[in-house]
Amino acid sequence: MLKSFVILSILALSLVNGLYEDQIGKFDWKQSFIGIAKSAHFGDGDKIAVTTEENTFAVLSAKNGEILSRQVYESDSRGEILLLAGNTAATGSHLTRDYDTITVSGRNPSIIRGWNAENSALEFEWSLNLLNADAAPNVMWFYNKHFLYHVIPVWGSHVEVAGYIANSGQSTKQTATKITTPWSRKENCLLVEQYFVCHVKNQVLVLDLIADGSNNIKTVAVDVSDAQIERVNGGLAAVRVGNQVVLLAEKTVVKTKMPNPSSVFAEASLGDNGALIEILNEEANVKIVTTDLQTNKQIEELSTTASYPKTLGAPKILAAKCRSGNQPICRLLVKSEDGALVLLQQGKIKWTREESLTNIDSVEFVDLTLSDAEGELEEELTNKNRDFYGAFVRRIAGQITHAKNIFLHVVGGGPAPSASQKAGLVRDDFGLHKIIIIVTKTGKVYGVDNLSGKFHWIKYLPHMQGFNEEQGLQLLVQRTSKYYPLPAQCAVIGKDKTTGNGVIFQFNPITGQSLNGGDGVTKLTYPIQQIALLPKLNEDSLKGLLLLDNNNHVHALPESTAKFADGLYLYTADRNTGAMSGYFVQFSNNKLQTIPTWKLHVGSIARQQKIIKIASKNPIEHVHSQGRVLADRSVLYKYLNPNLVAVVTQGIDPIHKYILNVHLVDVVSGAIIFSMTHRRAKGPVNIVHSENWLTYSFYNEKVRRTEITSIELYEGKTQANSTVWSSLGAPPLPLVERQTYIFPANVAVMKETITEKGITNKHVLFGISSGHILEMSWHLLDPRRPSTNPERAREEGLIPYIPELPIQQDAIVNYNQTIERLKGIHTAPSGLESTCLMIGYGLDLFVTRVAPSKTFDLLKEDFDYFLITAVLTALIVASYITKQLASRKLIKQAWK
Repeated sequence: MLKSFVILSILALSLVNGLYEDQIGKFDWKQSFIGIAKSAHFGDGDKIAVTTEENTFAVLSAKNGEILSRQVYESDSRGEILLLAGNTAATGSHLTRDYDTITVSGRNPSIIRGWNAENSALEFEWSLNLLNADAAPNVMWFYNKHFLYHVIPVWGSHVEVAGYIANSGQSTKQTATKITTPWSRKENCLLVEQYFVCHVKNQVLVLDLIADGSNNIKTVAVDVSDAQIERVNGGLAAVRVGNQVVLLAEKTVVKTKMPNPSSVFAEASLGDNGALIEILNEEANVKIVTTDLQTNKQIEELSTTASYPKTLGAPKILAAKCRSGNQPICRLLVKSEDGALVLLQQGKIKWTREESLTNIDSVEFVDLTLSDAEGELEEELTNKNRDFYGAFVRRIAGQITHAKNIFLHVVGGGPAPSASQKAGLVRDDFGLHKIIIIVTKTGKVYGVDNLSGKFHWIKYLPHMQGFNEEQGLQLLVQRTSKYYPLPAQCAVIGKDKTTGNGVIFQFNPITGQSLNGGDGVTKLTYPIQQIALLPKLNEDSLKGLLLLDNNNHVHALPESTAKFADGLYLYTADRNTGAMSGYFVQFSNNKLQTIPTWKLHVGSIARQQKIIKIASKNPIEHVHSQGRVLADRSVLYKYLNPNLVAVVTQGIDPIHKYILNVHLVDVVSGAIIFSMTHRRAKGPVNIVHSENWLTYSFYNEKVRRTEITSIELYEGKTQANSTVWSSLGAPPLPLVERQTYIFPANVAVMKETITEKGITNKHVLFGISSGHILEMSWHLLDPRRPSTNPERAREEGLIPYIPELPIQQDAIVNYNQTIERLKGIHTAPSGLESTCLMIGYGLDLFVTRVAPSKTFDLLKEDFDYFLITAVLTALIVASYITKQLASRKLIKQAWK
């Protein structure tokens, strides 16, 4: 009896765990990445251990590049991985062979971990703290024969070295060894395995940190004096100065065969003394040259030219695995300049990982183009020739063509599908199928299918970079795909890496093809300070770009759209000083000019207050309702100022330690509409600004918790102007409702949902530090939630006030698909009013749909089509029979 009960309980649990299992992957997908690689080595079998700039340690499969395991360390300096080392065969009774990879992360404290790459198990972990915290930025580590060595250089004085047993942390000496190095400088010294190397004038000084005796410093002469010293990856300890490679163990110099900038790798398993592998990026190819270090001759079998796509930047060899013999072979793990990870084998690319997607600057959802049949219909409806006869002929010809295409499709013939149809890039009926345009920090642009996650095209912009740390490459949609037959057009705006002037790349987001001829890149002669889209379309249905340079001069691109900029307002903000300025754009005598209108200081240099966040409303947002119905059936009108911007400043206060200020600024008039101060509060601050409300999260240092404040603005029960809003007419100050809630998690990012007409309820998406995305209704964040006011409690949709906000597990939109290191969320409307498209990105990409008011305009998936068809059929048959019976009855009554 007991066994039967246990079996039934287990079956019941499995049924509970299987709820909604059929929904997984139906409307969403996830792709996982590890980040831009920093160091790597080949392990046993077909495994590659990799560390990344995103503080991630991962084990990849050498066969297909899939992630076998991934360990994400802390996001700040505590998780910075300083060392990745592979363990050799163990000797000695106190050593084990359970671990094959060692990582060291953090500077103070440093965490040492030993991993078994075979089963991704953590075998040991220990930490080391510094007595002198000031020396933490200079900490270095190296591994040698099962011992870890901790190196602290004191620049211009000496180097301290301490040894530890790798798997236990036991010290090998009582005190650290100090070696005098008066010639050491931070800018020209580095640590390569056991050698502390410095480049001084025309010589390289090599200090062996574990050699016995006092004469452990060697000098190697080189030809160049001003070149930067670089570490050479590989099994042989080596550095590179210009076109010369210094082998540190032999204290010899080898000249490279290929010019700079090429990547050099020193491989120990080839030849008697090793080999030098060089790789150079050429036009659509990479050239690989392998040189035997003993004979200084080229190894022909390992020297080749491989096909290398233009979407990848200059290559750098991170790791290699070579096999010598009659048929030598090498696997090269290459990191490209754009952040991709590539495995080359026998002159061919075996696989590629697009790791630049872990650093995304901008995202946009773009509607797909029409199909050929829909395009013909659209062209017919938008045709300017409105004569009756011509329209009739076009309609008849179009119907004949459609019937012909249907017949040919049925019999297997017909015209070949277009490139967009082959790729599946055709708009669907409900506007749920779109293409996602992603721009990364490294200058890579991707066109991704939002239904499947397929990369339809990739572009690399090697000479572009973001404007600063907070503001990277910007993506703007100048023309959508609804203006058939004109193609959609987007623009990526950044600055030139060398000159700092503005650069614009214009392209078709559906195909990825560049526009305006050539490579689509327009190089400007001035740096860009502010960017805006012009509100009106030109004759080609294109929105022009309005650019403000550093001299406060405005430019319009294309120049023919300059007239549309007349009467616009621009504003700029300096994050460091807190200074804001407003400008009026005027078009006269076929020229654009700016007129300064206002200046404002929201920060304070004395108190070190800086602008940390600026949030404006979504330009494509639609407000469905202008007011809110109260309990007495009167209307409280919303304060819908389209020029309102939220500015958050943070600084140091002598009494309250940290202080956080929130200002609502009208950027047309420069007036501060509302200000709010939080004492003993600090960032990170995440903010959402929509319609007449604002909500933001911050850390309350006094009570040590995350809090969320909501603000709603109302005009009152009378509306100043129901048709046109003007910031210049001194509108009345709004009525402000505000409330603060406790949030039981750390907020990483916030974003509001958006729909096409604005009818659907607003929800706020919270990306929390655990990697989940929580969907929360605005009703829970409403600052008008009543606590004691009975009159307000009768209002429709108001929930009684409770300080704590709940985290409901069924409201987590990515269920168990955790997004590591979540950095951003982007939302976009679909063709269905109920549905909002969403992408969350960090170390992973996650795309799904959310329906804040449920799918009220869509039939449910379990809708019983058979039942409704049977009922309708029965009703039609019954009505027809009833009609016949009634008619027969009337005839009989007439004959009586």
